[in-house]
Amino acid sequence: MTSPKQTDPTERFWASVHLVARREFTERIRDRGFLVSVAVMLVVLLAAVAIPAAVGGGDDDYDVAFGGPQQARLGQVASAQAALLDTGLAVKSYPDDATAEQAVEDGDLDAYVAGGRIIVHRELPNRLAAVVQSAYATVERDNRLAAQGIDTAAVDAAMRVQPLVEDKLDPDADERRARQGIAIIGTIMLYGMLMLFCVWVANGVVEEKSSRIVEILLAAVPARALLTGKVIGIGLLGLAQMALTAVVGLAAASALGTIDLTGSMVYPAVLVVVWFVIGYAIYACMFAAAAARVSRMEDLQNVITPMTSLLIASFFVAIFFGQSGGTFAQILAYVPPFSAMLQPVLTAGGEVSVWQNLVAAGVSLAALVALMGAAARMYENAVLRTGGKVSVKDAWGPRS
Repeated sequence: MTSPKQTDPTERFWASVHLVARREFTERIRDRGFLVSVAVMLVVLLAAVAIPAAVGGGDDDYDVAFGGPQQARLGQVASAQAALLDTGLAVKSYPDDATAEQAVEDGDLDAYVAGGRIIVHRELPNRLAAVVQSAYATVERDNRLAAQGIDTAAVDAAMRVQPLVEDKLDPDADERRARQGIAIIGTIMLYGMLMLFCVWVANGVVEEKSSRIVEILLAAVPARALLTGKVIGIGLLGLAQMALTAVVGLAAASALGTIDLTGSMVYPAVLVVVWFVIGYAIYACMFAAAAARVSRMEDLQNVITPMTSLLIASFFVAIFFGQSGGTFAQILAYVPPFSAMLQPVLTAGGEVSVWQNLVAAGVSLAALVALMGAAARMYENAVLRTGGKVSVKDAWGPRS
C-alpha cells in the first residue's frame, strides 16, 4: 500500500481511508465464509416468508359438488353463504355418486354432499363445514315448510336480514401486525449482522496486530485513517448484504401474497437498513477500540464481552419490549445503541413517528461523532503496543 501524494492533510486522510476501505471490502467479499453467510441468510429469510404462505395458503378456496334432486338449489344457497363468509367456493357437477366420490379421493373435490352425508378425503375444514351445513339446513327447512303448505318465499323474504355492519375500533390493527412482523424479522437479521460484522472488525484488528502487518500499514497511512477505512469497508459490505436481504425478502413476501407491498410496509424495512448503518458504526468503533488492546485471538473474547453483552441486551429489549411499547421502550428508543433495534419495531407498531425517528437518529449520530473520537484515540494509542493486554487507562492516555 503506497502513501497518497496529496499535500493537503484532509485530502491525504480521506485518500488513505479510501485505500483501506477498498482493501477491506474486496478481501472480505471474496471470502468464502461471507458468501456462505449470505446464502444461509437468504435461505432462512425465504423459508420464513414461504412457510407461512404455504401453510395458510388456499384455506379459503374450495371445490364442492352436490348430489340428489336438490343439488342446484344447494349449490345456489351454498354460494351465497360462502360469499357472506368471504370464502371462495366453486360448485362442480358430476354425473353420479361414484364419479364424485372418486374426485374427492383424487383431490379434485374438497367435499361431496349427497344423501345426508358430507364426503371428504381426510378432514372437513371449518369454513367449508359452516358453508355446507348452513346451506343444507336452509334447503331442508324450505322443503319442510313447503310440505306443510307454508310459502317458503315469504319465509325467505322475512329472514333476508341485512348483515350487521362491522365497525372496527382499530382498523389498522392487521396492517400494523404485518408491519411489526417485518420489523421483527428485520431486527433479528439486524442483530445477527451487527454481531457478525463487528466481530469481523475486531478480528481484523487483532490479526493485523498479532502478525505485525499493522506496522507496515501504519507506515503508509495514519492510525485513524486505518481504523476509519476498516470500519467503512466492512460496513459497506454489511450494508450491501442488508439491502439485498431487504429487497429479496419484500419481493418474495409480495410475490407469495404474504403482504401487500405498500409504502407503509416498505418503511420498516428501510428503517432496518438505515439503523444498521448507524448501529454498525457505533458498535464497530467500540469493537475496534477494544480489540486494539490485545495482541492474541485468545484474549479477544474477553475485551469485547461488554460490547457483545450490550448488543444482546439491545436485541432482547427490542423483541420483548418493542412490540408492546410503553415508557421503558420509548425512553430507550432515544438511547444509543438501543435505538438501533428499538426504532424499527416501535415505528412498525405505530408507537413512534417519522420526526421521532429523525430525533433518535440525530442523537445517535451525535453520540457516534464523540465515540469515533474516543475510539480513534484508544486505537491509535494501543494498536502498536504488543505483548499483554493494554489497560483502558493506558489506551486512553498519551502514547509513550
